[in-house]
Amino acid sequence: MVKAKIRIKNPTGLHLRPAGILCNEAVKYDCSVNFQFRDTISNAKSVLSVLGACIKCGDEIEFICDGKDEEEALSAMLRVVGGGLGE
Repeated sequence: MVKAKIRIKNPTGLHLRPAGILCNEAVKYDCSVNFQFRDTISNAKSVLSVLGACIKCGDEIEFICDGKDEEEALSAMLRVVGGGLGE
């Protein structure tokens, strides 16, 4: 299992379009890709789970990847979020 924290910099947070981009990246990997925000762990492969987390600009999340390609998945999640999720 690997973990890393990152701050959301999208001005409007994780609304539908960036949530979709995040999920599309997460489903490319065989490992589980989750993130923790406050006391809740959400599935990064589910758009409804990402939207339900209600993540706003400036919030910090921690990605948790577990499985055979966990390192690659974590790097990809940090890269896509760090790149602004298309915004």
